[in-house]
Amino acid sequence: MTENSTGFAPILIGAGGHAAVLIEALTASGQLLPLVAIDADPALRGNKLLGVPIDGGDERIPDWIARGASRFIVGVGSAASTASRMRIFNLALAWKLSPCEVLHPAANCSPSSCRGAGLQLLAGAIVGPRSILGENVLINHGAIVDHDAQIGDHVHVAIGACICGNVRIGDGAHIGAGATVIQGVSIGANAVVGAGAVVIKDVPPGAVVVGVPARNVR
Repeated sequence: MTENSTGFAPILIGAGGHAAVLIEALTASGQLLPLVAIDADPALRGNKLLGVPIDGGDERIPDWIARGASRFIVGVGSAASTASRMRIFNLALAWKLSPCEVLHPAANCSPSSCRGAGLQLLAGAIVGPRSILGENVLINHGAIVDHDAQIGDHVHVAIGACICGNVRIGDGAHIGAGATVIQGVSIGANAVVGAGAVVIKDVPPGAVVVGVPARNVR
């Protein structure tokens, strides 16, 4: 479904690979496609991303607001640090834009879960009963967040990661692709769990852990 009604269709902030994933998720779910994608890379300007026109960088946000735009989607992922996603989310909020939720129809989100604004839940992802997801959370393809987990704001649970029951993850943390966090463990704010790691004990804020079992390398 393609719809570019200013004021209802969101601005997509970012025009790379993750943005393309989001456009296809929106299409699959029948949601409005973005009015425009904006990106700081000057080489992308004037092109299209899966049919969505690409404009300039953040400086273009006020111009689209002046045209009536009122909603946004964070269109960047994160390879480790979630700082870019957090910055974009807070910038858009400062411009009084409202975050859009992106829920792929092939994802499964428990009706008893609590979802913060701007959630992105991609194909194959599962969110279990009574889980609490903060604002601007990204649960990527095939990732699992089991029952009673608490996921802080701006967290990215990457492709195929497994968050077991009663896990607590602090704001801004990144859980790498294929990582496993066993039940009852706490991950501190802004911590990074490396791809494929198996976390069996609490991780302090700002730490980087890798390996099986996971060990602190920062």
